[in-house]
Amino acid sequence: LENPDSSLGCYAMTPLDYSKFGGFFDKVIRDYHGDESGDKTHITDWNVDDAEDYDVKKLGQDELSMRVRVGRNLIGFNLPGEMDKDERIKFEQKMLPAFDQLMEKYGGKIHSLTPDFGDIGANPNLISKEEYQKLVDAHVMFKDMDADPYLKSAGISSDWPYGRGCWQSQDKMRIIWFGEEDQLRIMCMKKGSNLLEVFANLNEMLSTVESIDGIEFARDDNYGYVTSCPSNLGTGMRASVHVKIPNLTADGTDKKAKEVCKPLGLSVRGTGGEHTPIGADGTVDISPS
Repeated sequence: LENPDSSLGCYAMTPLDYSKFGGFFDKVIRDYHGDESGDKTHITDWNVDDAEDYDVKKLGQDELSMRVRVGRNLIGFNLPGEMDKDERIKFEQKMLPAFDQLMEKYGGKIHSLTPDFGDIGANPNLISKEEYQKLVDAHVMFKDMDADPYLKSAGISSDWPYGRGCWQSQDKMRIIWFGEEDQLRIMCMKKGSNLLEVFANLNEMLSTVESIDGIEFARDDNYGYVTSCPSNLGTGMRASVHVKIPNLTADGTDKKAKEVCKPLGLSVRGTGGEHTPIGADGTVDISPS
């Protein structure tokens, strides 16, 4: 048994797995997401017209590092756990024209980790190891997936670093990862106090991505947008803030913070995401569970 501490312990390998293996996945999904009725279906609703004031300064907080992301996967490709090296490269090349269109609107640059495109030739967007590490340290790029035992066990980190990278906009606030746990992680980030501003920016960028020819996201009639991990099904969204809580992290771990946050329906992670350490100053990443 690998990774017995995993909260779910299963991944989908193709967009159709949630229906093909529905007898298994449906029970897992409804148990994890708390559907005791057994008959709920997902409805995506981005309407925030009636939202309350989400300015954290009114709660006594300074400006925070805020991030909202969604996981998305395209129709016509396996999910990352089932992809081989050739398919990972093919997916990256599929996204290049889309990134070109995004750069026309938002500017920016593609940062690719793929050493080469095989028979097609060199990768014009390849970055150095030093550039990659700078992006990781700035929380722009994801960490070395091959060092993650959960992703490795599921085959999601196979063929590292082929088919992996990101696009970041000129203003540094918009980022799209490709080749991580989901084919795409589309996100907006900003240091500020109004949480709805980041949410609105993501909604606008996501609409732009969906309008690009050839981009069609995989969906399930019951569960919403398809993601590799059943925990992310539905909107595929995760909203988080980086908060400094030195008293709860005085021992150098997030153990006490998790004890406080769990009853509140909140998850605590390291500043680099799941399975990463907390900040030296007691900064943690907090999001709804």
